[in-house]
Amino acid sequence: MSETGKALSTGWRMALTAAGSAADPAALQSLSDVLDAPVPGTVAGALERAGRFDRTAPEPLDHLDAWYMLDLSGEAPGEAVLHFDGLATITEIWWNGALALSSGSMFVRHALPVTLTGSDHLALCFRALKPHLEKRGPRARWRPQMITPQGLRLVRTTLLGRMPGWCPDVYAAGPWRPVRLTRPTPAVPTDIRLSARLHENGKGQLEIGFTLDSAAAPVVECAGVSVEAIPNGDHSFSASLTIPGVEAWWPRTHGTPVLHDISLVVGGVRQTLGRTGFRRIEVDRGTDGRDFALIVNGTKIFCRGAVWTTADIVDLPGTRERYEPLLNLAADANMNMLRIGGTMAYETPAFFALCDELGLMVWQDFQFANFDYPANDPTFVENVRTEVSQFLDATAASPSLAVLCGGSEIDQQAAMLGLPETAWAGPLTLDILPALVAVHRPDVPYVENSPSGGAMPFSPDAGVTHYYGVGAYCRPLEDARRAAVRFAAESLAFANVPEQQTLDAHLPVPAVHDPRWKARVPRDRGASWDFEDVRDHYLGLLYGHDPARLRREDPARYLDLSRAVVAEVMEATFAEWRREQSTCNGALVWTFQDLLPGAGWGIVDATGLPKSAWHALRRAFRPVQVAVSDEGTNGLDVHTINDSADEQSLTLELSCLRHGRQPVVSGRREITLAPHSAQTLPATQLFGAFFDTTYAFRFGPPAHDVTVARLIDADGTVVADAFHFPRGRAAAMAFAAISSTLDQDAEGWNLALSADRFAQSVAINVEGFLPSDNWFHLAPGGAKTIRLVPRAGTDPAAKPSGTVGGIGVEAIVSF
Repeated sequence: MSETGKALSTGWRMALTAAGSAADPAALQSLSDVLDAPVPGTVAGALERAGRFDRTAPEPLDHLDAWYMLDLSGEAPGEAVLHFDGLATITEIWWNGALALSSGSMFVRHALPVTLTGSDHLALCFRALKPHLEKRGPRARWRPQMITPQGLRLVRTTLLGRMPGWCPDVYAAGPWRPVRLTRPTPAVPTDIRLSARLHENGKGQLEIGFTLDSAAAPVVECAGVSVEAIPNGDHSFSASLTIPGVEAWWPRTHGTPVLHDISLVVGGVRQTLGRTGFRRIEVDRGTDGRDFALIVNGTKIFCRGAVWTTADIVDLPGTRERYEPLLNLAADANMNMLRIGGTMAYETPAFFALCDELGLMVWQDFQFANFDYPANDPTFVENVRTEVSQFLDATAASPSLAVLCGGSEIDQQAAMLGLPETAWAGPLTLDILPALVAVHRPDVPYVENSPSGGAMPFSPDAGVTHYYGVGAYCRPLEDARRAAVRFAAESLAFANVPEQQTLDAHLPVPAVHDPRWKARVPRDRGASWDFEDVRDHYLGLLYGHDPARLRREDPARYLDLSRAVVAEVMEATFAEWRREQSTCNGALVWTFQDLLPGAGWGIVDATGLPKSAWHALRRAFRPVQVAVSDEGTNGLDVHTINDSADEQSLTLELSCLRHGRQPVVSGRREITLAPHSAQTLPATQLFGAFFDTTYAFRFGPPAHDVTVARLIDADGTVVADAFHFPRGRAAAMAFAAISSTLDQDAEGWNLALSADRFAQSVAINVEGFLPSDNWFHLAPGGAKTIRLVPRAGTDPAAKPSGTVGGIGVEAIVSF
């Protein structure tokens, strides 16, 4: 038998009561304070829609019980099943006034068979979490500082909202995932189980199982191959398809993420079972066992992207509509990986389906972080087994699921508190979780914990690290090479300042000094500094300004330099990591999106508008790329990279400019880059003679202040560019005059910009449109064309208007 059904998303009413004051739904009859509540949704979301909750100043809710009530009168009588895809967190399910089921995990799905009478009532009680968090459990070997309270290690719920200094205190409670009603229906398959593999010989292998009430023999089809399913009894069927020369699924930077529909034909009627991609993923640990690189379909992949938080801190949504704008931004930024860390929450299959389509690999931490979890508690372990099995089965067809990890900073927390290596890990990450992965997703590599692999779990020169040498620890930019990073599952956290239009609309207060501003700046609990101090350190280092004085005397320039400096640091760091000789095989930035408008970690702000860091990473992550590195007395090396699946025939140009506009030496060369390849050339090979490009020999005054490298295609389009400042960015600051021309073609609006000399960090401010590039350097000698793409809510016929400025621009230009 198979199932169809409907979402129970409307008609819900919500009431809050003191903890334990209502033992059952009958005790609610006298309540008058009842609100409409969307499902899926959260208690905070329902209150916010009623004007009774402020996410910027949240009131705690975990001392209250929350009751959700639904009248199902009018539903046709008969047998049915109620499905609860996610209930946060300690939940009672009441059916017609009787307790029918209890749940103790936010991450476990439930199915409740019921008999509908036509006058039924469903009630969900989300019991106050605070009393449960105050309970004592098995003694922990350590107590993390970052997460409060300690009782969270005993309860299976998200840590979002529970990390002071990291995110607002918005606690998850309520039916955060759909509630559905299904009825038995013949001739539709259920219990579908998929497994897709790609063999080294290029053959795809699809294993499928399903339940179907059908006398006719069903036929499974995929990628032009069909096979009759084998009956296994009790309406169960299975099929195995071998597909020669199947088109493989690739990360978007290295190929095409090809997906194949899977169909079932029963009695001449075709039904779609789903779709999947065929790919092979392995981890290369190197000859010494200290490396960490992902090998996809036999090709080493430089992984780049960011750490996902949530599409909305209040609603915790899981729909395609809420995911799509953000995931499109990740794809547009040339990312090929997102990590869902152990401090977040599991996303829905809709998230993975979009990542499948977009070619975004997903590094998935199981939802464990920092704590010493009670892995010897049978009830806890059973909840974990159910949670993990359900998640892996729900995403079984997704080729984008690339890495499964036991959690975040568990080993690191123990090590940093001085515990011996024997205490860092335990049966949860060493035994229980890998065993479940081996059964449910054997095609996905498992990593015990992030970070892990070195002399200390967080050592950057082995295994997987969380690298903040450049960043939180204020190391010089050269530390990105000195640290010998192998793979950074987190890196480069800064308090990234949003665009001014976001600040004007959502945080119109003086920067830094106003408490409302500072409340949005992330910090580590107990630290004497925050991530704005980190950004200010690099502002002083790169531009020679005293940040405290600058923000008093010229706050607008302070904010612009703050936007510029994070972009420069991120581009420079990834240029180092992506060069052919680097030890680094991938790095993910902390984090992708903000939880509130302000100077948060996100490279995309809480309104969905990219920040300067997003634009910088979009350039740094280009599949076809040029980068330069200062090798001291060895001169300037020029690195060209082709991650794409196509051969690239390009022209490489290099020019050294004095006073930002006068070429003192230049050179060019035709190059051909094979697919998935890289080349490095010394600058002198392009010049044909010695020139002190790095100003390492210092024979007299410097001859130039900036070097410009460009990759140009056969049409004359600049595919990628890179810049080197031999005496630093401050010494190269020459205020340029900018010219702009706005025109329209069949695809939309274009803004052509040119400069009379080298202009640093040019910024376009245009309401309602997203520039295809921003906070970029503009060299003289040609126009750079920026496409202005309408944002959601902007009339496609509207003509853009805005300004062009930046830290190296003589005067703001309007268009």
